[in-house]
Amino acid sequence: MDSAMNQGPTFITVGEGQSARRIAVRIRAGQGPSLVWLGGFCSDMGATKAMALDAWARDHGRALVRFDYTGHGESDGVFAEATISTWLEDAMAVLDAAVKGPAILIGSSMGGWIACLVARARAGRGDAPLAGMVLIAPALDFTQGLMWERFPPEIRETLERDGVWPMPADYGPEPVPITMALIEDGRRHLLLGGPINPGCPVHILQGMQDPDVPHDHALATVARLPAAGTVLTLIADGEHRLSRPQDLARLLAAVAEIG
Repeated sequence: MDSAMNQGPTFITVGEGQSARRIAVRIRAGQGPSLVWLGGFCSDMGATKAMALDAWARDHGRALVRFDYTGHGESDGVFAEATISTWLEDAMAVLDAAVKGPAILIGSSMGGWIACLVARARAGRGDAPLAGMVLIAPALDFTQGLMWERFPPEIRETLERDGVWPMPADYGPEPVPITMALIEDGRRHLLLGGPINPGCPVHILQGMQDPDVPHDHALATVARLPAAGTVLTLIADGEHRLSRPQDLARLLAAVAEIG
């Protein structure tokens, strides 16, 4: 039995004053560049892909960091009060607190956007470049391109009038509160309007049957990344989660190839 699997998370405090919250983190000691899992919108660090990555890290003696964003999983905070800025701050704080040396970011859906924002923010601080990124159905700019621009007028009107719209959830029984604050904050972090240079190799895994992040969105992302060091794997029968055994095998192979 893996004792690390049975231990509760540690917590780090992110933010100050009334915005301070505890973020749940699980750290697996090991060698090589630290693998850092960045989950998706409404997901948590116990999701299928995260756990497959954790088992691979255990078996290969690799360092791994998993965490829950504010309002997700075991972390503090109210989901509807958080924004992309909140979750980016969480990710930066976790890397600062839990990662020593180079890191490989593994971002799923929203986590792919957060990973690219982390790379930009770290470069802006003068930090050492990341060792690499593996992105699964990366949802860069999703609050704008995949939400606001696709919402019909009645949903936009609800958001502008009420400040929140309960979006029916595909993966759970309760609707997901989409706030106007989330949409507006997302506009401050848009990346697809210009070149994106994370300063490291990037491997994108994208299902072509993905209804949430269509594969043309991945193509638009690749077009903004440097050609050198960027790999795109299209999975013709893959959907959004990419959590089937064959999908998990591709994910782990991509991580191993990056380093």
